[in-house]
Amino acid sequence: MNPDSADVLPVFDIGAVLGKRPDEYNAEDLALCQGIAQCLHQTGCLIVRDPRVPAGMNDQFLDLLERYFGQPTERKLEDCRPHLDYQVGATPPGTEVPRCVVDPALQEQLRRLQSGNQATTPTGADAKWRFMWRVGPRPAHTAFPELNAEPVVPKAFPEWRGLMDGWGAALLGAATAVAGLAAVGLGLEPGALQELMSGGPHLLAPTGSDLDVNSRTGVVLAGYHYDLNLLTVHGRSRFPGLYVWLRDGRRVAVRIPAGCLLMQAGKQLEWLTGGHIRAGMHEVVVTEVTLTAADAARAAGRSTWRVSSTVFTHCCSDAVLRPLGRFGEQQPATAAVQQQPPQQQQEAPAPAGCTSGDPTESYPALKAGEQVQRELEAICLRKVGADATNVSCPGSGSGSGANSGCSSGSGSGMKGEGLGTGSSRAGNIVSSSGLAGAHTTATGVAVAGNR
Repeated sequence: MNPDSADVLPVFDIGAVLGKRPDEYNAEDLALCQGIAQCLHQTGCLIVRDPRVPAGMNDQFLDLLERYFGQPTERKLEDCRPHLDYQVGATPPGTEVPRCVVDPALQEQLRRLQSGNQATTPTGADAKWRFMWRVGPRPAHTAFPELNAEPVVPKAFPEWRGLMDGWGAALLGAATAVAGLAAVGLGLEPGALQELMSGGPHLLAPTGSDLDVNSRTGVVLAGYHYDLNLLTVHGRSRFPGLYVWLRDGRRVAVRIPAGCLLMQAGKQLEWLTGGHIRAGMHEVVVTEVTLTAADAARAAGRSTWRVSSTVFTHCCSDAVLRPLGRFGEQQPATAAVQQQPPQQQQEAPAPAGCTSGDPTESYPALKAGEQVQRELEAICLRKVGADATNVSCPGSGSGSGANSGCSSGSGSGMKGEGLGTGSSRAGNIVSSSGLAGAHTTATGVAVAGNR
């Protein structure tokens, strides 16, 4: 049996540093910070244990979302908000197409993946639903109201808001703590990443895939992609199928130990570190193990909807993305390669946007909201050139009061069960920094990247 994520990734228990200020860290605490930063650099992901995150709430969350996704399609379609770029409410299957279909840099990565570590090639749109629920307060004033819109509350679920807010806040709290520890380990100001996250358009964004419909091995529920946001947090799912790629090119099945979370770097973290940390690649596919778990659930009378427990953490929409601290300094073009271990130099696909010695050329200053909008255009969730200025600003969010704006920062992460896969959608061919012109595949589906 091939090793999975729990076999190859260390577990970082952050309990000992919770409640401490960075100037109170002892040698063990600083070693934890350095270990987190090194793991993100070397693999793009890590496993975290945060004692504040109640494991029982994950089960309550999965129970709720299994009931929600198990509703008739017509009822779920009432919760879709395409005019808000699907950044709140439901996203139906067939809406989003994997980035690897349109991004030349990702296509080159796919070609270079070694035998045994190759991705499952998608043949169309993702076969899954998604629900976006905003987490945490939003700024009172923003140039990107569609990214900070009021939430959609589904009918017939009176417990929805309380449970979604509670679980989303728990995962966001864990990610915020890890961002602070990572900043210390990276040699940045301790609050550098956390300040950018303040008022960000964070999203609790579970997916739902019907394993009674998607009952063949090889069905791509979410094609090979990276997430466009800062850090993605995964709680445990009841059905396997998620795979991540480590920076050395290995494809690893995800298994999250009890009481732990998986975190993966998104494009915004890559941007802020000038490519020192790369956005992690991943996919979700139906395997024999997935179907075995579905058979067991069916026999026990349980739901066969595969629900992901996912939070996308973001930089504030009005903050500016740029390489921070030492990562904004020009380096020789070969420096990044020289820092890599030999196996990584040989096997890892060439990183997008890392050929220049000047990180500000590969990762130019850009508002996080603009970065998100461009990514959403690329992945068919936003019409190219759309103007959302008529969307009302929600003002302060729930929880800890309103923010008047942002300091400096970054933007989201998503993907669709076979609905509408034959339609033509306005998509973008995207460069390594995420942009370009409209493109439609030979199958008639315009394609783009993932959240």
